[in-house]
Amino acid sequence: MDCVKRSRALFEDEPIAAAIFKLAMPAVAGQIILVIYNMADTFFVGLTGSDAMITSVTVCMPAFMILSAIANLFGVGGASAISRAMGAGDRERAKHAAAFAFWGCMAVTAAYSLTVLLSADMVVDLLGGSNLTVHSHARAYLICTVAFGGLSTAFGGLMAHLLRAEGRSMQASIGIAIGGAANIALDPLFMFVLLSPGSEPLGAALATMLSNVISAMYFAFVMLKNRRNTTLSFLPKHSFIKDIAAEVLCVGLPACLMTLCENISYAVLGNLMAAYGPAAQAGIGVAKKVNMLSHCIARGMAQGVLPLIGYNFASGDHKRMKKAALMAAGIAVGLASVCMGISLIFNRELIGLFIQHGSISVEMGARFLRILCIGGPFSALAYTVISFFQATGHGARSLALALMRKGMLDIPLMFVMRPIIPIYGIVWATPMADIACCIAAIIMYTVFLRSLSLNQKAESEPQPRLTENTRCGISMP
Repeated sequence: MDCVKRSRALFEDEPIAAAIFKLAMPAVAGQIILVIYNMADTFFVGLTGSDAMITSVTVCMPAFMILSAIANLFGVGGASAISRAMGAGDRERAKHAAAFAFWGCMAVTAAYSLTVLLSADMVVDLLGGSNLTVHSHARAYLICTVAFGGLSTAFGGLMAHLLRAEGRSMQASIGIAIGGAANIALDPLFMFVLLSPGSEPLGAALATMLSNVISAMYFAFVMLKNRRNTTLSFLPKHSFIKDIAAEVLCVGLPACLMTLCENISYAVLGNLMAAYGPAAQAGIGVAKKVNMLSHCIARGMAQGVLPLIGYNFASGDHKRMKKAALMAAGIAVGLASVCMGISLIFNRELIGLFIQHGSISVEMGARFLRILCIGGPFSALAYTVISFFQATGHGARSLALALMRKGMLDIPLMFVMRPIIPIYGIVWATPMADIACCIAAIIMYTVFLRSLSLNQKAESEPQPRLTENTRCGISMP
């Protein structure tokens, strides 16, 4: 069965629950693995018992995650354009969208990596790594993972999106899993065997970079193997058609800005927390990483179901589209609620996995986690609605929600809450913004479905026959 027939069977005929399971569950598993291997660096560095070393790794997270923002810009936008082109039966347009997504992603990533290489000291200071004991470790970690490893990291993220667009969710998740397993295996090798004591953050960075190279090699092999049986094309001649470029960027921009704003928000949070010392920075850094699990599960659900929603929106099967969106939202909120419950009950134990027991940063991290996890279920629902608008090509709506979720609300709230509740008020801004964004998402989704239903009704009603008089604007009694 070629990719077109396989995709049609999955997107059109498969029961909704089964289709979501095949598309979204591998994506969720991949996101969980992604979180675990992102946590691996923090876990192994935490074995040193040094708050400065832990902080050096966690403060670099926003700069590293900008690579994900770039991959999302072209990956989510490309996946949406590809799935809708396939739903409309336009295979050639899908090829052009894939080619533009690939070359655009590689060009922007190269420019970003070069910028980081040339201004590493300034970037580290902006992220809250100005402390002398933190700065040198953070600089080495940043240059290795972003400047030298940026292209392979972004390529892996991009390919995961594009493969899901044509129904290859399992292959996409295997690529992420390979990178995660390699990182977990390489971390202790580089940190405690190959490099000298005191170089643990650099060892973690080398492990991360090489694991992403291995993942990129897997995706390159998949593309080479399936080159005769895929709608994806990376030929330069397909890379730029004006309306396709606009379509990809319009839909991908909210996904990019959401990740970008998340990292700006985390950077502001880290900078504000720097005033309270390395213990507070280490605590919030670890709490954010633990709390990422809930958000990444929701992200995996949304990314996995995006092609299913986009395909059925373009094909006109809006009933199937709505059912897929509601089921995905319910699963995402349910899983996020489970994560919230675990974090509320076992917060000290979770933080203690990454920070030496007895340190004040453990207690601070536990309190931070109890606050952050409250926003998980609300964020999951909002993220699903954002992805719904991305899938259907409504970039303006998804952009509004993305900016509301991170940037427009939480950063101002950090400064408002800081004097009201010292230290912890900064953290409370995150769940407060998640709740507000969730309410806005529900309203926007409801209004959109109502307008869609009205448009369908208007199109289905027979139009009055035009007579010579009515053509001239004359109404006859």
